[in-house]
Amino acid sequence: MSAGLIVGIGGVELNAVDRRTLEHPAVVGVILFSRNYHSPAQLRALCETIRAFKQPRLLICVDQEGGRVQRLRDGFSRLPALAELGIRYRSHPDRALDLAYRHGRVMAAEVLGHGLDLSLAPVLDLQRGSGVIGDRAFSSDPNSVATLARHYLAGMRDAGMKSCGKHFPGHGSVVADTHTEVVTDGRARAALEADLQPFSALAAELDAIMPAHVCYPCVDDVPAGFSSRWIAEILRGRFGFRGVVVSDDLDMAGAGVAGSTLERWRAGSAAGCDLALVCEPASAATLAAAIEPDQAFYGPARRAATALQGRAAFSLEEQQQVPEFRAWKKSLELLAGERQSG
Repeated sequence: MSAGLIVGIGGVELNAVDRRTLEHPAVVGVILFSRNYHSPAQLRALCETIRAFKQPRLLICVDQEGGRVQRLRDGFSRLPALAELGIRYRSHPDRALDLAYRHGRVMAAEVLGHGLDLSLAPVLDLQRGSGVIGDRAFSSDPNSVATLARHYLAGMRDAGMKSCGKHFPGHGSVVADTHTEVVTDGRARAALEADLQPFSALAAELDAIMPAHVCYPCVDDVPAGFSSRWIAEILRGRFGFRGVVVSDDLDMAGAGVAGSTLERWRAGSAAGCDLALVCEPASAATLAAAIEPDQAFYGPARRAATALQGRAAFSLEEQQQVPEFRAWKKSLELLAGERQSG
């Protein structure tokens, strides 16, 4: 199996390098960042261009988690970090579950309404000491994470968006950051069970799962995204996951143990990843130029990307006419504002 590529692009419109990269049959999707966003109108135009670029059309992704990881800001609702929901869950669980649904629903409606397909969410890691995860996680308690995430997923689903739980089997209990260094979680297997609980509990409900670029020597010496033991034996075998496996960004330092970007892609493919992120445009262009250009190699990858395409239940304009939807947005923005002002 050859993992399809979800690639980053350089700016607010496609340039010549982007177009050459996107033409490669291995490229089945695009991931957008703040560098690709100027205004709602520009974003819609960019997404229309990407959608029309080739057939089957490209999947368009973003990280729109809320809090400090929200790529699209001006013209979008300010979303609170997921940890804010976990804090409220301890004292007002029913209210927190309602807010989790609202968060998933509003986020997904706004992203879909601008022409994108998928926010790579929700984070299912535990909030247990990781700086890079931190308040991106709902809670330190696995049962709370699973319960809040289930309501968040319902909101996404009702809006018409698929889901991608991350970072399997759990990045929240190690301090080091896989963006900048090779990371090892040296705990015994039994200690990992709490981190695994949200993924196990939601395996039948998630459309995709993203493995972490963390090494867990108690199971395998290579990062989870390059490990068939984690992906084939545990995620698919033990948990029964039948969705799409999306490798985290191959440009991250934590993936470096597998070698060059080409070697990382091969390792992820061999381990069972259906799709792989390559977020730096230059890196994506180099990788695309180095791999097999035969269409026949990427049929499963194209099908995996198509399975994650979104389909808005209602237009964003229609939803914004509904008082309840406007109230949901206001409640989330108030919650986000409380933390910022505090």
